[in-house]
Amino acid sequence: MHQQLRTLSKENAEGVAQHLVMVAALLEAEEFDAAMAHAETAVRRAGRVPAAREALGMVAYRTGDFARALGEFRTVRRISGSDHLLPLMVDSERGLGRLDRALDLAQSPEAKRLPAQDRVELAIVVSGIRRDLGQTDAALVALQIPELKRPKQPRLAYAYADTLLGLGRDEEAREWFQRAADADEDYETDAVERLEELDGIAVTDLLPGEEELAPLPPEERTGDGADRA
Repeated sequence: MHQQLRTLSKENAEGVAQHLVMVAALLEAEEFDAAMAHAETAVRRAGRVPAAREALGMVAYRTGDFARALGEFRTVRRISGSDHLLPLMVDSERGLGRLDRALDLAQSPEAKRLPAQDRVELAIVVSGIRRDLGQTDAALVALQIPELKRPKQPRLAYAYADTLLGLGRDEEAREWFQRAADADEDYETDAVERLEELDGIAVTDLLPGEEELAPLPPEERTGDGADRA
């Protein structure tokens, strides 16, 4: 990003950088309207800077405006020559309901040249598309990439577990949810909660201000077997 901003004047580069930092922070806080305002300002000031267009595309993607997101991602790809947004482009096509076009893009030569982590994200998206099409077996196969056998892939392991569960393979699903939970140091998934569900553990979230009550002693209980005639 720093290299991209060097094409601007120093004053403009500093201003655009501040807007991009705000976009990232506001997206993290899920304040999408404010994030969009900063992203649009960055693009007005630096429309030929890929990072600015990517930021705008990312806000659009997070808010479900897949047509706009796809347009921005295509622009980034054209002016930067980078294919790193291909997984998001495929998912945007999916969001627009164009599943065949999404699969065609996922099988393009450029997709096959993606680095490892981008391949992981693409595999997760393709698996989701196969499930949308009712092709659950194919969805599982889509996730069987070399990275699946490597540690520190919580999202991939989670997707694999969820797909196994969809196939009724509960014991295997539990094993993969456990792998996801073990690898998920940044809490990217709810693998722990899914494990608890499989194990039949019910967790109740109390409303703010509520306190969990201790069980009443037997002599103060009503409605149980001791009070029945």
